[in-house]
Formats: sequence, structure tokens, C-alpha cells
Amino acid sequence: MRRPSTGSRLAAYTDAVFAVIITIMVLELRPPEAPTLAALLMLWPTFVSYVVSYLFIAIIWINHHYLMGYVGAITLRLVWVNFAHLFCVSLLPFATAWIARTELAAVPVILYAALFVVTDGLYNVFEREILRASSEVSREVYRHARRRSLIALGLFAVAAALALIQPLLGFGFICVALLLHLTPDAAPWNRRRPTATGRDGGPAA
Repeated sequence: MRRPSTGSRLAAYTDAVFAVIITIMVLELRPPEAPTLAALLMLWPTFVSYVVSYLFIAIIWINHHYLMGYVGAITLRLVWVNFAHLFCVSLLPFATAWIARTELAAVPVILYAALFVVTDGLYNVFEREILRASSEVSREVYRHARRRSLIALGLFAVAAALALIQPLLGFGFICVALLLHLTPDAAPWNRRRPTATGRDGGPAA
């Protein structure tokens, strides 16, 4: 009987989707019609929103890349969670273009922050499924990764709430939440080292 495929195909497909999403976002960058620096500076909402969204995708890819190193057999649940996560990420070019064209107006920023909440929430589920099943992750590392991920998710939720009052403040909170994910939760240096007496218990539920 053929063994279930590893995470290589899932990772390859995810990489391809991220590449397409970044390409779509780049196509939204339109140069100004006037050949002046002032005209270029008028496009600041476009550049700022693009940089933040690009950073978000980069962070997602980096975390996803390291996390896939802990995957054993791929389950159907894991595949569907990954597809749901990618669906949310695929909406990022639309949300980015909207906040750029409306110069960070309240409703677009609320939607933008809400998209971050849902996307990060699904990544949390994806991360939890993989790390719980891995024998290479210690309890301490597992708890640290989950705690940091949940804090970032909470900040995205706060950003969505703040956008109701002050869109720029909500957008700023999104940037703060992104900083928590600059270092991957499931980096190679967090792998469990084998001991002479064998492995200790896996991460708690």
C-alpha cells in the first residue's frame, strides 16, 4: 500500500499561491501621471499598504516554510486548513488595493484588519495541528509558540476594533502584531535533540 504523501507537495503548492498573490499585488502599483516628486508622494497610501501586506506575506511564508519541516504524514484536515488559510491570503491584494485607494479610510481598514484576524487564526489552527503531532517539539517550545501566536492574533483583533475609532491607530496595531512573527515560531533551532534515554513526552493538547 502506498504511503501518504509528505508535506513537500503541500509546501510546493503553497509557495506557488504566495508567488501569484505577490504578483497580483505588484500589478496594483500604478505610477503617477505627473513627472514630479509631489505626485509620487501623493501615492503614499499605496506604498505603505503594499509594504505592510508584502511583509505579512513574507512572514506567513517564512513561518509556513519552517513549520512544514515538522510535518510527517499529511492528513485531510491539515490540507483543508491550509486551503482555507490560502483562501484568506488570496484576498489580501483586494483589501490592500481598497485601503490604498481610500487612503486608509475606516471601513477598508476594518476589513483589512479583520482579514488579518481570520488569516492568522487559521494559521494558528494549522500550526497547532502540526506541532501537536510532532515528536521534535518540546512542551516548552510548543507552549511558547502557541502563546506568541495567540498574542499576535489578539493584537490583530484589537487593531480591527481600534479601526472603528481611529483607522490609522488600527493600522499601526497591525504593524505591531506583525513584528511578533518576524522570528518563526517553529524554527529549526527549536527542534528537540535526541537523548540517550529516548524522547520525552510530546506537547500538551
